[in-house]
Amino acid sequence: MRAVGIVGFKKSGKTTLALKIAKQLISQGFQVAAIKHVSENIEQADTDSEKYKKYLSQVVVISPGETILFLRDTKNVDNIINFIEADFVLIEGFKNEKTFPKIVCLREQSEKEKLLDGLEICTATLFPEKVHPNSLDYSILKDDDVRTMTKIIIEKAFKLPNLNCGGCGLPDCYSLAKAIIKGNKSIENCVALNSEVEVVVDGKKIPLNPFMSKMVKNTAYGMFSTLKGFKPGNINLKLKKN
Repeated sequence: MRAVGIVGFKKSGKTTLALKIAKQLISQGFQVAAIKHVSENIEQADTDSEKYKKYLSQVVVISPGETILFLRDTKNVDNIINFIEADFVLIEGFKNEKTFPKIVCLREQSEKEKLLDGLEICTATLFPEKVHPNSLDYSILKDDDVRTMTKIIIEKAFKLPNLNCGGCGLPDCYSLAKAIIKGNKSIENCVALNSEVEVVVDGKKIPLNPFMSKMVKNTAYGMFSTLKGFKPGNINLKLKKN
């Protein structure tokens, strides 16, 4: 699953842009889901959420009081993504999340200082024309610009597991995410996502940090190597829930 954040202050066009991008991705055959953060109670903020439901089969709306996917407790992005099956997830809000690239929606250029954190792949405004024609500033109101932003998402979207294990040689997932966006690293550098051990629970892959991956691998080989007929190779172990 690949993710992109759409962040900005209130009335900056986030939902408008997310819906336009969702339509573009769906038209290209991708399955799209959305995670939306709202600051009010959910019953007071159903207008934009209903807009998503018209186009997307999976919508998560998070507020301080509850989470709509029929989950009663507020969850963070990493927990919510475990419930989603899609090619792309559009994450509206969550400005402080640091494990995926972002499109930053601006009401004015001065907001860049507060919103840009090194994870931006472009910026977008509600102005009909680019503020700086030769930059990565795009207009939410121009269909050509929306198509261009969609292409950027297809090329650059990703989601790191937020384990901060250091297996990539960097101090945390935020540092790796910034390096990926700059082109200095790739998603392949995430040890947790490319572990020798794959743990799947109810169809969902659970990322392991290097320590857990090595421990599970060594434990499994240590136990099964004593069995008659055992040969080194891939091991598939299925545990049934009681």
